[in-house]
Amino acid sequence: MASSAPDTSTARSIEWRCEQAQVPYRTALADMETRNAEVSAGVADELIWMLEHPPVYTAGTSADISELVDPRFEVIEAGRGGRYTYHGPGQRVGYLMLDLNKRGKDVRCFVHSIEGWVIDTLSDFGVEAWRAEGRVGIWTQDIDGREAKIGAIGVRVRRWVTMHGFSVNLDPDLSHFGGIVPCGIDEFGVTSMARLGKPVTPQEWDEALMARSQEFLDALAKTGRGTCAT
Repeated sequence: MASSAPDTSTARSIEWRCEQAQVPYRTALADMETRNAEVSAGVADELIWMLEHPPVYTAGTSADISELVDPRFEVIEAGRGGRYTYHGPGQRVGYLMLDLNKRGKDVRCFVHSIEGWVIDTLSDFGVEAWRAEGRVGIWTQDIDGREAKIGAIGVRVRRWVTMHGFSVNLDPDLSHFGGIVPCGIDEFGVTSMARLGKPVTPQEWDEALMARSQEFLDALAKTGRGTCAT
């Protein structure tokens, strides 16, 4: 199922692609590489790509083999920043091929803007989430009252065009995170919207993200003016 971006002057040239079927990770990685080069060359529009993967562990550029505890699924080198993470059914992944040449050449602010976009969208479903100092990602209060991770972020930038992006746990099998130390952080658990009693379908999640996409792009525009949105 493909969807169109909101009809605004900022977002009009961005393609939205929302997949219903699972996309193998290696396939997505190859497609991202191709689209990154095409956006950089000016022969393709920017892309926001929403999808899910079959179960897989991916290794970022800072991955530590000691954090691969039980590799029960294939492990693939992703080329993005960060350490090990898990992708699988029930987790919605957003890949962003955006041109930072025209959106502010500031990777830190780019990640900050993604975090804000996801946090605001979670709030639309009644989930309070936040950033945590020194820990990239999206955090919330789990059902046991402890802080837990509900979303992960890992990006790569080539020729100032982005790749990879973020993931949010809608209703994955949380036991699969036990095969790794997620993002190198073992003192906190992982949770999901379903575990928090906030069930949401992939289509509902994608539509809510799309509805807030202009706010995300506006935050990037502030980056381009030398301001990192709070």
